[in-house]
Amino acid sequence: MLFYFALLFSFLYFKIARVYKKEEKPNTNMLIQNVIVLAAVIALFAYGFTHKTWYVVVIVAYLFFILSSLIVSAVQLGIFIDGKPFVKLSHLYRSLAFLGMFIAFIDVYLWGI
Repeated sequence: MLFYFALLFSFLYFKIARVYKKEEKPNTNMLIQNVIVLAAVIALFAYGFTHKTWYVVVIVAYLFFILSSLIVSAVQLGIFIDGKPFVKLSHLYRSLAFLGMFIAFIDVYLWGI
């Protein structure tokens, strides 16, 4: 189950990072963070293909790809309660570091390192 949570969060992380890259000025800290998370996601996919059935990993990855796109699009359009935005893009940007750490820690836990 942790594998699937990490897979969903990895797609969500890179969708938010893509929006961040388009809207904010790129910096080296973000680049380093993205490279570290990319290494963790590659290890996560390696774990998935070695411990799960390959077609289940591909189907679930495709569904999570679509789901994360819809989540980020909904936040970009805006979710309003009483005329004020419920979740802003700045909230998502602040959560990128925690999301990246969560993916890396789950990856380390799954591999048993």
